Amino acid sequence: MEREKRLYLLAFFAALFAAVAGTPVAVSGAVDFKLKEGARGKVCLECHETFAGILKKRFVHTPLAKGNCVGCHSPHTSDHAKLLLADRGEMCAECHAEVVPSGALSAHKVVIDGECTSCHDAHASNNRMNLLQPGKTLCFECHAELSAKIAKNEFAHAPVSKDCLQCHTPHASVKSPKLLKAEVPTLCLGCHKTDTASFGQRHKGYPVGKARCTTCHDPHGSSRKGILFDNVHKPVADKKCDECHEGAGSKVPFALKDEGYELCEGCHYEKVADAFNAKRIHWAVVDHTGCINCHAPHASAEDGLLKAPMSEVCGECHADTVARQERSQTKHPPIAEGECDACHAPHGSESVFLLNEPSVIEQCATCHDWQVHSTHPIGEKVEDPRNQNVRLQCLSCHRTHGTEYEHFLYFETTNEMCVQCHSGYRR
Repeated sequence: MEREKRLYLLAFFAALFAAVAGTPVAVSGAVDFKLKEGARGKVCLECHETFAGILKKRFVHTPLAKGNCVGCHSPHTSDHAKLLLADRGEMCAECHAEVVPSGALSAHKVVIDGECTSCHDAHASNNRMNLLQPGKTLCFECHAELSAKIAKNEFAHAPVSKDCLQCHTPHASVKSPKLLKAEVPTLCLGCHKTDTASFGQRHKGYPVGKARCTTCHDPHGSSRKGILFDNVHKPVADKKCDECHEGAGSKVPFALKDEGYELCEGCHYEKVADAFNAKRIHWAVVDHTGCINCHAPHASAEDGLLKAPMSEVCGECHADTVARQERSQTKHPPIAEGECDACHAPHGSESVFLLNEPSVIEQCATCHDWQVHSTHPIGEKVEDPRNQNVRLQCLSCHRTHGTEYEHFLYFETTNEMCVQCHSGYRR
C-alpha cells in the first residue's frame, strides 16, 4: 500500500512538473479533464457551432467522431497553434506513427515536415482518408509543373489518367526512392506483359523484360508514340540498339561495345575532340563512366539528353554549391533557374572554373555592365591589396554562387567589405 502511494505521488509530481514546464501531456479525453458525463464534444459544440455541419461529412476523423476533441486540443491553454497538445506533425504521429515505416527509402516532403494538413482535413471531409481534394487534383496543387506537362501530352499513360496512387504511395516507400509502390520494372510488370511476340518485336529482340523501363519511357506520358521521353537518342529512335550494345542474340546483349567517352566518340567525334583540346576538361567527361555521368543514353525529358534537370545533375557532385545558393540572401538568376551552362562549359574550357568566357570579368559582363555598376578599378593591371599575386575582379567582392548576405558580398555590409582593402578607413 505504501509503495503504491509513493508511485502515485511520483506520478502526480511528474505530471505537475510537466505542466509547469510547458511540456504537452498526452490526454485521453474526459478521464484526464474530469469532464461531466456526456460532455465530451458537446461542450465544444456549444461555441463551435459550425462543427455540426462538419460532422455530417462522409468521412469524420475518429477522435471527432467519438466526440473526443480533447484528444488533440487542450481545453485551456497551449503553446501550440489551435490549442493543439503538440505541433501538428507530432500530434498526428501520436496515432499515425506507421505512416513512415522503418527503413523507408523515400518519404513525401510534407510528411517529413509534419505538414499533414497540407493534404488532410484534421476534422472531416467528403473525400476518402479525409483528403482536402480527391486523387490527383490534390497532388497537382503542389506538382503544378508536372500537371501542365501531362495536360500537353499527346500520348497518355493510363495510370496517370486515373490516379497518382496507382503507382505512388502518398507518405513513404520502403521499396523505391521515388515513393513508388515497387521498384521498376516490377511495378511496370503489374500491367505490361513482356512475354508476347509483339513486345519482343517492338524492342528488336532485346530481353528488356527485366530492364529499367524508365530509361526510355516517360511514366507520366509523352508527345511520342510508346510514351518515349520527348528527347530520344538517335540510335534508339532509329531502333539501332546494336550501335552501342552487343547484338540481341549475344550472351551479353546489354554489354556496351566500348566504355566511357570512347563509345560516344564514334558519333560525337567533334564534341569529344573539342573537350580534349581545351585547356581544362570537366572530369566527368574523362572518367570510367564518361558521358553518361550527366547524359541519359536512351531518352530524356531534358534538352541535351540530360538525365535530370541541370541543377540536379550538377548538384550530384556540386551539392555544396547548390546548398550555398539555397542559403543565399540574394539569388543569382542562372543558378536559381537551373542554368549552370549560362556561365560554365560542361565539357571543357580555356578558362578557370570552366567558364564560357576567357575571364571572370568577361563572363560577368555578358549580363552585367560593370562600368555602370561600379567605377571601382578591376582588371589585369589592378593588384589586390590583400594578395599581390591576385588581380582585382568581380569575385574579389562577390561570390557568384551566393552568400548569406545581400548582393553576394562576403560580408554583411558594404563598409565591412570595403575596409578589407581600404584598411585606413576602419573604425
